[in-house]
Amino acid sequence: MDKMEKIISIVDYLTKSDVFKGLAEDQYDRIINLGVNKQLPPHHFLFHQSDPASQCYMVTQGQLKLTKLNENGKTVTIRYVGSGELTAAVAVIKNGVYPVTAESVQETKVVGWSQPTMMELMRRFPEIAINLLGVILSRIEDIQQRYLEICTEQVDQRIARSLLRLMRWKGNKNEKGVLIDIPLSRQSLADYSGTTLYTVSRTLSAWEKKGWVETGRERIIVTDPHALVAFAE
Repeated sequence: MDKMEKIISIVDYLTKSDVFKGLAEDQYDRIINLGVNKQLPPHHFLFHQSDPASQCYMVTQGQLKLTKLNENGKTVTIRYVGSGELTAAVAVIKNGVYPVTAESVQETKVVGWSQPTMMELMRRFPEIAINLLGVILSRIEDIQQRYLEICTEQVDQRIARSLLRLMRWKGNKNEKGVLIDIPLSRQSLADYSGTTLYTVSRTLSAWEKKGWVETGRERIIVTDPHALVAFAE
């Protein structure tokens, strides 16, 4: 991909981004010129929890996994970040520390903006600040929903909801059902569902016998989404 194709690709993601949408075409050139491009190999750390938050990032290819180490030393997956999504904006704007660790799930490309740059962009283009507020509120609602699930639901229901959430985010239909199109190990699903590897393995094996899912190496196909939805409810 030459430089012009790369710029066009980044503009495409910016226009679809919840944070940068709604701007004039020439304004995207300014945003791109102020950003720094990075390419990460699979399972590479972009930043670590508690490090000073120097930049926020938008994914333009691949995915990031955001994890948090709790007080008991257990790693919990907070969310996944895909193309067009921004991460660490709040931490950077308030000049704080990263609340999570960001790791590439596969080969991933990002664009980063520093704290002074983000402040300049929001002053120059107020739409960015308004859009960012909407994204923050949406993520707070998501965290509240997941907390409610942990407090009130059985663990196998949480696993079902995790699969459905990932399926809606990165699901691709094929002849067998809906493939969750990211590398997803059983341990990763356990971290995302707030449970253990043993519980996830036992649950997936039972669902595979029922014909609800099909699993492979870092791969899960939801073969009966309706059954999984009914179970999660």
